[in-house]
Amino acid sequence: MKIHVRERTDRILGATIVARHAGEIINEITLAIVARIGLRTLARVIHAYPTQAEAIKKAADAYVGSLRKPTIKKTSRRPAPR
Repeated sequence: MKIHVRERTDRILGATIVARHAGEIINEITLAIVARIGLRTLARVIHAYPTQAEAIKKAADAYVGSLRKPTIKKTSRRPAPR
């Protein structure tokens, strides 16, 4: 499964699914595109498990995880006493 999104957003532009029952899985992606539901929202959907539709959640989770930037802890240093 590959979900295509607009760069720097979670807006779904399309998807490629190669699986035994891909026609049943693609419906959720199609609905998300028409309803303008972002990939972050799909990541929060609870799917019956184990089913092939769970692959959408896993793909969405991977995308949302890739957007998280590591938090950089800023430390201040005082000048050394003279």
